[in-house]
Amino acid sequence: MAAEVKKEIALEIAHVLFIDIVAYSKMASDDQLAAIKELNQIVQSTDEFRKEERENRLLKLATGDGMALIFYHSPENPVECALEISRAVKEQHSNLRLRMGVHSGPISGMVDVNGRANVAGAGINTAQRVMDCGDAGHILLSTRVAEDLEQFKHWRPHLYHIGECEVKHGDKIEIVNLFTAELGNSERPKRMAMPAQKTDLEPVRKERAPSRKPIFIIAACLALAALAVAAFLFWRGHQPKTSAAALSIPEKSIAVLPFENLSDEKQNAFFTDGVQDEILTDLAKIADLKVISRTSVMQYRSGAPRNLREIGQQLGVAHLLEGSVQRAANRLRVNAQLIDARNDAHLWAQTYDRDLADVFAIQSEIAKAIADQLQAKLSPNEKKAIEQPPTTDLAAFDLYSRAKTLVLTAGLSATGEPDERKAIELLDEAVKRDPSFFDAYCQLAYAHEQLYAITGFDHTPARLALAEAAVQAATRLRPDAAETHLARAQYLYNGLRDYAGALAELEIARRGLPNDPRLFELTGYILRRRGQQEEGLRNLERAAELDPRNFNTLQQIALSYQALGRYAETIAALDRASAIVPDNAETRANRELFYLCWKADTRPLRQTIDAILAQGPGAIASAADTWFFCALAERDPAAAERALVALGDNPWLSNESPIILSHSFGEGLLARMTKDEARARTAFEAARVQQEKIVQAQPDYGPALCVLGLIDAALGRKDLALDEGRRAIALTPLEKDVINGSRVLQYFAITAAWAGEKELALQQLEAGLRAPFASEMLSYGALKLLPVWDPLRGDPRFEKIVASLAPKNN
Repeated sequence: MAAEVKKEIALEIAHVLFIDIVAYSKMASDDQLAAIKELNQIVQSTDEFRKEERENRLLKLATGDGMALIFYHSPENPVECALEISRAVKEQHSNLRLRMGVHSGPISGMVDVNGRANVAGAGINTAQRVMDCGDAGHILLSTRVAEDLEQFKHWRPHLYHIGECEVKHGDKIEIVNLFTAELGNSERPKRMAMPAQKTDLEPVRKERAPSRKPIFIIAACLALAALAVAAFLFWRGHQPKTSAAALSIPEKSIAVLPFENLSDEKQNAFFTDGVQDEILTDLAKIADLKVISRTSVMQYRSGAPRNLREIGQQLGVAHLLEGSVQRAANRLRVNAQLIDARNDAHLWAQTYDRDLADVFAIQSEIAKAIADQLQAKLSPNEKKAIEQPPTTDLAAFDLYSRAKTLVLTAGLSATGEPDERKAIELLDEAVKRDPSFFDAYCQLAYAHEQLYAITGFDHTPARLALAEAAVQAATRLRPDAAETHLARAQYLYNGLRDYAGALAELEIARRGLPNDPRLFELTGYILRRRGQQEEGLRNLERAAELDPRNFNTLQQIALSYQALGRYAETIAALDRASAIVPDNAETRANRELFYLCWKADTRPLRQTIDAILAQGPGAIASAADTWFFCALAERDPAAAERALVALGDNPWLSNESPIILSHSFGEGLLARMTKDEARARTAFEAARVQQEKIVQAQPDYGPALCVLGLIDAALGRKDLALDEGRRAIALTPLEKDVINGSRVLQYFAITAAWAGEKELALQQLEAGLRAPFASEMLSYGALKLLPVWDPLRGDPRFEKIVASLAPKNN
């Protein structure tokens, strides 16, 4: 027997998918049997299983609470199979909780103590240990499998390295999480979130079915496996592969790409954008469809060659809508065509030649035609919403379209404030022309809230009142609309910090806006500000599924990871953003800024800044604040001077909102670093004049008062500075607002240090490091390198704190 086994299954490399049912041992016996039966049915119905079974090149090993599938063709086989299983569980077997692990490694035939044929080897054992690191829904890979998959472009967006997991006997293995927009589990495994500790597997419980020790297989299967080798070698070169993206893409999914402007007057480009956006908005109201947000499709501007299959994979959709708009005098021609992104097949096309006044009817007709083509169920309310025109005034629609584009692109850029103010001017003009323009009021409210709370550039009662007036106008026009409830939620959160009220409004809005990523995005922000960081991150990731090419959302995901002090994941999220907009200077610089904060190494950031500067004098504008940060860390006054010039009137610390440090404040820091006290005092005096006006306009706003305390400390006004810092903390309790509360607490440490209160500064520094929302200014890199901490430098307690933050591999 032993000779036969060794002959039929020699030592070779196999690709192992290990599956088990989570909490199997806690089930009743009949539930265990039912779960195993259900799992077997799911696995046997997958394309990968059936294909390999036909070729007699698949080993199937029962493990009591799951199974191991051994493939021989490619590491893609077990991963494709895992995705198919994940989809089946999600769509039809949601009660079944599975976890899966994949590894490529050696296996060989053997004979066990009973003289029966069996299979063993590191390939099987390691696959099991990879799986054991996960929770329900996880598809975890060993780095060996991940490195093989990374050779194929379509896998790269779905692979996320999550670090080491300690397994049996104290060994550690590197784990990669595989998930798509629809499948897998994007959360970090609970086992890997805990401090390193011994995590040997628990003994098998008595009521549990047979353990995962080397498992018996029948001799007939071994013979079939050996006989299949010749057929397998022929087959492997002839079978096409199905990508992971294709497996995860719903049939009823679509992205509306930017339409081409064929008008002679190029200023009609905004009108063309508006037509495309309205069609997208109409389709997004249909719950039976998955529709990608406008932010993600904006980059696929017409004029450049489009690879539709690649776009479909990038956006995670099966269908694309393309079109063009030609406007001449009072006539309009709109052409639209629906394409299957998986095979470039043209499914539907129509040209509309109408009067210009019919533009909104055309948009509704296209949306309904697309819904019909995709066989999407359309409720009476959805049909009514699609048929309702946004306005009857085309000039107002033009203004609205221009403003909406400005708001969408303002993002986190250092130059975002003037864009927001310009958008408000355009929207004010739009509602003046058409006082019943509901969508314009919703957009206007949000633009005011951006200035009031999101950036904090104008946190005044007057700005909040403008936002409230816009929400009230929208409510009067359409009190029950889902968009009204979203506008209320945004106002309650941004304006009043009424988290419970905002979440209640979002729950109502969700019924009418099934494809709107803003609902998940805002939910993520609310939970983040309440201190529920992990749950907030999950909602932001869900927003990214509906808006996968929105690099602002990915930046926010990165900031969430940074706030948790998880710099590796911060950088990974920014890499996802950079893959979408590789030339975005701000994202490139922020990636290396976070590396600086993590490792106290300025070289990657300086090299990136040098590369941006080489593109031209204006290229650095949106990243000038990061350049200034780097120059301070390197104690390079010449570079700091150049960065301040590039910064203009913009603040120099945009990532630490709502702490806004002005250009004059930055000039004072630079002068103090170079020991130019006269210039420093002049700059800080100028900064104080500006900041005092801000505080007078918003006397109960803690972050503004916190900055005033910093300035007074810089000017030597010790008692006043400490009083302002303490009042700022009292005005911004952590239990009300985790983000702002953490910020004023953390920056008070700098105020105390500058005021010469070293003991207080060290106490505040320790308190700031314990705050639930981490700060760049209290990172290892900032504490080690920035001159703002020089008053504490050399103190043994300070140096001990800094050393404690150093990354373990430094």
